[in-house]
Amino acid sequence: MARFNPYLNFPGNTEEAFTFYQSVFGGELVGLQRFNDTPEAANVPPEDGHKIMHIALPIGPDTVLMATDALESRGHTLVVGNNFSLSISTDSPEEADHLFGGLSEGGLPTMPMSKTFWGAYFGMVTDKFGIQWMISYDENYVNPN
Repeated sequence: MARFNPYLNFPGNTEEAFTFYQSVFGGELVGLQRFNDTPEAANVPPEDGHKIMHIALPIGPDTVLMATDALESRGHTLVVGNNFSLSISTDSPEEADHLFGGLSEGGLPTMPMSKTFWGAYFGMVTDKFGIQWMISYDENYVNPN
């Protein structure tokens, strides 16, 4: 069964936002990865390297709040309304492909399903209603709760 989690985009203040969310919800921040820590580090301007590529905060037994800094230097323009995605974690690559295919009908795939450097099978699509989706299957995923 797929699990849904909110994925937020910030204009460079993800770390500040998640320190605040941690003070509200409690819990431990997990999965912190900075742009400097990725294989794409050479393509990120030095002033953006310390920014957050991914961070997660478990906020319930089945919910994880996740986020990234949307880098203008990488062509991302943050506008209220496009500053979040719904992230779906699936139980199999086949389920991921099925959901990606369905959500792509009449929509715009922005990253095809493929194996990523962090080990997940992952893709992104904006559906025909303008909702942004992130679909992932990670055989090594361990629910942090």
